[in-house]
Amino acid sequence: TKCGSCSTGNKMAPKADKAAAAASKQAEKTAKAVKKTPTAKKNKIRTSCRFRRPKTFSAPKQTVKIACPKRNKMDPHSIIQLPLTTESAMKKIEEINTLVFLCNPRASKNQIRTAVKKLHDITCAKINTLIRPDGTKKAYVKLTEDHDALDVANKIGII
Repeated sequence: TKCGSCSTGNKMAPKADKAAAAASKQAEKTAKAVKKTPTAKKNKIRTSCRFRRPKTFSAPKQTVKIACPKRNKMDPHSIIQLPLTTESAMKKIEEINTLVFLCNPRASKNQIRTAVKKLHDITCAKINTLIRPDGTKKAYVKLTEDHDALDVANKIGII
């Protein structure tokens, strides 16, 4: 029997039919997945005989509040410890215009240069360093032409 108002009869509209079919297919898939038994977890093959517990705890990063900034441990007085007053050092002062200092073993040549400039107000032409067998560093500070090592040594109090 046909409906009097439409020519198609009691058939559903095509869009509604497709949506219903898609929904029923989706329902079937979900039902299959629910009915399926869960597979057992496959264990990882161990390559060593020692078991190492995995590290799962990660502590939150702690910010440390510092009351005052860190002190620079390589100040000029800790870089240059003392001038050497041996015979060979005196010979270098008189003949080669060179001062000899014992320094911090961690000090670089540039740090020694700036420390000498700050402490004694002299400019260096060249600096040679060596580490002595007792572990201290010895620095040979050659002065420029405009400075005299004898005058500087007198001012320091070596001679």
